[in-house]
Amino acid sequence: MNKKRLFWYFFLYVLISLLALFAATLISSQLIRAFYEQQTRLDLEARALLVEEQILPLFVQQQWPELNTLCKKLGTTSASRFTVIRADGRVVADSDENPARLDNHGERPEIIAALAGDTGTSIRFSYTLQTNLIYVAIPLRHQDQAILGTLRLSVPITAIDQALAAIRAKIGLGALAMALLLAGVTFFISRQISRPLQAMMAGADRFASGDFRAEIPLSGPSEMVALAGALNRMARDLDHQIQTVVSQHNKLEAIFDSMVEGILTINRQERITALNGASCRLLETTMRKNAIGRTILEVVRNSGFKRFIQEALQTDEPLERELILDHSQLGDRVIQAHSVQIKDSDQQILLVLHDVTRLKELENLRRDFVANVSHELRTPITAIQGFVETLLDGAMAEPDNLRQFLSIIARQSDRLKSIIDDLLTLSRIEEEKKAIAMQSTPLRPVLAAALEVCRPRAAEKGIALYLHCPPDLTATINAPLLELAMVNLIDNAIKYSGTSQVDIGASLSQEHIAITVADQGEGIPPQHQHRLFERFYRADKARSRKQGGTGLGLAIVKHIVLSHNGEVSLLSSQGKGATFTIILDR
Repeated sequence: MNKKRLFWYFFLYVLISLLALFAATLISSQLIRAFYEQQTRLDLEARALLVEEQILPLFVQQQWPELNTLCKKLGTTSASRFTVIRADGRVVADSDENPARLDNHGERPEIIAALAGDTGTSIRFSYTLQTNLIYVAIPLRHQDQAILGTLRLSVPITAIDQALAAIRAKIGLGALAMALLLAGVTFFISRQISRPLQAMMAGADRFASGDFRAEIPLSGPSEMVALAGALNRMARDLDHQIQTVVSQHNKLEAIFDSMVEGILTINRQERITALNGASCRLLETTMRKNAIGRTILEVVRNSGFKRFIQEALQTDEPLERELILDHSQLGDRVIQAHSVQIKDSDQQILLVLHDVTRLKELENLRRDFVANVSHELRTPITAIQGFVETLLDGAMAEPDNLRQFLSIIARQSDRLKSIIDDLLTLSRIEEEKKAIAMQSTPLRPVLAAALEVCRPRAAEKGIALYLHCPPDLTATINAPLLELAMVNLIDNAIKYSGTSQVDIGASLSQEHIAITVADQGEGIPPQHQHRLFERFYRADKARSRKQGGTGLGLAIVKHIVLSHNGEVSLLSSQGKGATFTIILDR
């Protein structure tokens, strides 16, 4: 940096400083003047409001001499000029002049504003007092809010001008002193900065070329030393970052590949430029390098997917679409596809693919469950409501009908309670599935307890119950839950076994225990067997409701067995009964 350039920089800095000081002086003086004027207006308005109650009665009674005397007294006391003007502009009282000698004030701006109902203010030269005055006028209102005239106060602004002149002089002297001090400091700092800058420029050029070995010398003022040290640290950090960039890139690649969502980028030619492992699995591409560079239609032969890609390439807005992709190994997959534009020179798009097949299946199950619950609850509620309305319409007076209707209401209430109890039981089992306490327990007492619970109902239908279980057979179970599952299976067998027998057995097979419940009923058709453990599913809906079933018993059995990490299965053929088997770990 040569001396000529340093001189121009120094001169420019001083000039800018002087302009800034001049602007600050001018603006501050204007602000101070505006502040003084505003404070004076507020003070005059406050004085006017304070004496308004003294002036208004004399004004209403038109006692002009007394009003004039009051104004002179107030003016002397407050060092202000008080003037009272009627609505027609005629002055009726003034603290400094004879009102009769004053002109009509109706055209004065502050009077016009006050007669309009506002507080009027103005600053102008007074030919009466031969000086600049600041005026504030307020309206004088009668009890009916009619404006009778105005009260005007004024003071000379000479004091403001004198105060501002003194302030300007002090600010000017301070600004001059600051400018001289700033010029000296700027010159000194410029000399201190210019010398080490050359060394820094040379070091920065070396760093820009990739040479981080030679550091910048630490010389000059503390700020320059700090800057040189920062540049040296920056060089060391850059060198370290360059060395670790490959490692970070590999980490990002690992994260990219470990994501569950499929991610791929596609350019304007509909060619794949990048994809992760999840995308390869969803698109059934065995090797990533085989897909990169190929068109999307070569990798995914799906017209809907291609149309989505074309639409995403033609718009700058994010798109979202649900697509069905054929998958030879996993079956049809429901894919939620999201696209967004990548702001780069290649104008690529980023696709995120979510496999929502399982979510869709769960959504269908939830929708079916809600529909089934609504349907199951509607029947008893409708029956109860209908018979209650019949009783209220007059059937209560008929003893025979009354007893019959109440019996029906009681049965439907029991059915409604059974459905709710089963739903609560099912919900509790699902919530406690991962936290149930299990211990090694003899099986025969548990099965015998379930059999005793169901024996009265079996006796009513003339069905014999037989238990076949070794007394020393044990299993790791939650006894109350397993007993509940067995009660449901035995009760289900009693309902549909006709007038025969039900056999309950338990046996040890290798490392597993098999518990069976077999009946001699009509059996279950094959088309219903795979859905029999779903909530509210019935093979024969009319007969099941007639037997008093809620449609939740087998669902409860399934969830209890799953909570034991076991399996439940069905073996049945039409006309030859049904056998339910529970497989548990020993």
